[in-house]
This record gives sequence, structure tokens and C-alpha cells, in this order.
Amino acid sequence: MMEPVTEVSDTSESRVGAVDDIDDTDPAAPAERSGTEAAPGRWRRRRRLDKGLLLASLAIALGMVLVIRGLAVGITGDDRVGLPEMIESVEPVPEAVQVLGQTRVFVDLEFGYTGVLVIDGIEIETVNIQDFATQVSGQQVSLPPVTIFEGGNSTLTFVPNDSAPIEEFSTGIHRVQLIYWEIDVGRERARSFSWFFNAV
Repeated sequence: MMEPVTEVSDTSESRVGAVDDIDDTDPAAPAERSGTEAAPGRWRRRRRLDKGLLLASLAIALGMVLVIRGLAVGITGDDRVGLPEMIESVEPVPEAVQVLGQTRVFVDLEFGYTGVLVIDGIEIETVNIQDFATQVSGQQVSLPPVTIFEGGNSTLTFVPNDSAPIEEFSTGIHRVQLIYWEIDVGRERARSFSWFFNAV
């Protein structure tokens, strides 16, 4: 009696074909085929952050911010505050933070202007330096402890001292008010500008 013959079909080709039909562009395709590696960029691992490099980058960025801020603050107070057109410069500069107690208060006005200084609410008397020009030449000129006006330069200068209304600037914030006007017009048409500084 003959045993039934079972037909065995060779499926190796169909299997190979099935493997060859895999689309290389399919991200779901197996990463390995017969030991070959996946194409670059397909199954990349995320790189770990280097903490040292991150801290160094943050330090550099912070340094740049501080440098830029320093340059901005380094601009003279005159430029930062925006002085009125008729005032060329003032000392101490507005918002100065380390002013010494005997520091002078100085204002440079446009030519043809004069004014008075009101410091911490005290109006300081102003005298014209030309009033002392008649003294005998060769003698030392003794200026009074008040605000000195120099008409040739249109400047006002006050220096604190023992004989002046303000002997020195105590530690803390001080306010200077400049009342200024055109000489030909008079104080009736005066304008005002104020600023602050901190004495140490």
C-alpha cells in the first residue's frame, strides 16, 4: 500500500521576496536585515546635555548682558537724563551714587543765560565773578561762599564749605534745582530743571 505523497513546495523564494518587498523608507521597517544597520537618521539616540557646557554658555550670556548694561549706565548722566536744550552739562551727574561730601555743584549753561541753585530747598545766593575783577591785580581774589556765576562761560559753581549755607553733603540723597533764564529777559521768564545725587 502506497503512502500518500505530500507535495512540498519551496517557499524560500516567496520568503525572500517578502523580505525584499520591505520599503526602506518606512520608519516602521526593521532596523536590521541580515545584520545590516539602519540608515543614518532613522533611529538616532538623543544626545545628553553637557551640564558643564550649558553652565559655561549661561555664564557667557550673563556676562554679555552685564557688559551691555554697564555700557548703557556708563553713558554720562547728562545723556541719559536728557538735559534741557539750554543746559550743556551738570555736576554731579544726575543719579550719581558715590558723591563726596565736598563735591562742587556745577552747571554749564548756553551763552547768554544765568540762574540760581536751590540745593535741598535752600536757594544759594549767586554773585558775578566780574564783581571781583576790579580788585588790585596780583592779589589773591577771595570769593564768597556762594554760587559763583562766570558770564564769559555761562557757568554756575557752588562748593560746600564751613562758611557756606551748606557746609557739606551728608550721606544720602540730595536734590538740586536749577532756576535759569536768559539774561536779557530776566527771572520773570525763568525755567527750572531738577536732578538728584547720592552722597557717601
